[in-house]
Order: sequence, then structure tokens, then C-alpha cells
Amino acid sequence: MRHELPIARWRKSSYSNGGSGSCVETQLTDDGLVAVGDSKDRSRGAFVFPGAAWSVFLRHVKG
Repeated sequence: MRHELPIARWRKSSYSNGGSGSCVETQLTDDGLVAVGDSKDRSRGAFVFPGAAWSVFLRHVKG
């Protein structure tokens, strides 16, 4: 869960802004996983993915 992840490591997406309602943040964990969450509602937890799976996802989103 998100509450076990260090708050200082969260990085907000450069595409997130105050007016859109879409605020995504990520962080790389010590064991190489990528956590993804909603910065506007941190109580909802975070999705956690293996780093390789996250890289594939980003490659497809960008392509």
C-alpha cells in the first residue's frame, strides 16, 4: 500500500495540473518496482508494477 512508500520519493507527472482533475504520480521502490498513484486521493493506495512491465507500458503509450 501507498502508506508504506516514502512520501518524499513521489514524482508528479508533468502532464498533471490543478485544473484537469488528472494527477498521476510515480516512484521507484528500493526493490525496483514502480508505484503509480493519484496525488489528489492518496488514501486509494497505489498500483505497483515490475520495472520491466512499466517500461513496456510507457513505450506503448509513447508510440
